Amino acid sequence: MPERYDIIVTGGGPAGLTAAIYARRAEKSVLILEKNGFGGQIAQSPRVDNFPGIPSVPGAELADRMLSHALGLGVEVDLAEVTGLERDGDGFTVRTPEGDYSAGAVIAATGAKHRRLGVEREEDFAGSGVCYCAVCDGAFFPGRPVAVVGGGDTAVRDALLLANTCSEVYVIHRRGEFRAEAANVEALRARENVRLVMNSRVCALLGEGALSGAVVEDVGTGERRELHVDGLFVAIGHESDNAPFAALAEVDAGGWFTAGETGVTRTPGLFVAGDCRSKSVKQLVTAAGDGAAAAVAACAYLDGKSL
Repeated sequence: MPERYDIIVTGGGPAGLTAAIYARRAEKSVLILEKNGFGGQIAQSPRVDNFPGIPSVPGAELADRMLSHALGLGVEVDLAEVTGLERDGDGFTVRTPEGDYSAGAVIAATGAKHRRLGVEREEDFAGSGVCYCAVCDGAFFPGRPVAVVGGGDTAVRDALLLANTCSEVYVIHRRGEFRAEAANVEALRARENVRLVMNSRVCALLGEGALSGAVVEDVGTGERRELHVDGLFVAIGHESDNAPFAALAEVDAGGWFTAGETGVTRTPGLFVAGDCRSKSVKQLVTAAGDGAAAAVAACAYLDGKSL
């Protein structure tokens, strides 16, 4: 039989780490299961300037502080991908390829994952020219031409970052106007090495072994042309990673949990927190707030109390 924990938290981002800290302070045994790296998306941010009380800090440093805080309180962690969740008597069995785990309550803090373009050979070129994080991979393309796909704040910020070191930066957007902050768009238009490719979409990827270019199509005329780039940075938003929990919790059409602020789901003992939840504002502070609320609700559930 696997060791039983009071609470298992799936996801080691800000919501999951905050939930673990609150639960451990309530003297519950806590395990965090994280499939990639602790800190979530915030760990990839070069600088965080909007976390109360910390005017400016590298995202990786803030993530390390959160993890250290949790570990210092006695939270246990393990690198494992959750592939399934089953109600098991008065608790849950959490399935992973490495083995099963048992808990009285579960907090799903799965965050969000990068949305793919959905074009042929995209997965083949992932890590060989196709990238999803300019902060992580931009340093591999100094003095080389690259492209960014997207029209929101992330895409524009990525393009500005890449323009500092890359020879040319093409920004490919399917619409005629950006959805990003006006100040950032103005800064982008002022960069001499940025080329805007508007009303266009990527329809094919080129190269043998590594990416050598992309074919873009004008969405109005259907005209196609090739862009010779060594890197293609995809910044078209995120999608949910909630499939292992979908049978036990309500999700909307996009796969996001529809639970309220306390994270309570239709399954007693299962709670959700963070960017995996359907909500209007998805920020570091709201993820932390979700984690705290879900932990308080989970502890009340285990103690047989109502909120």
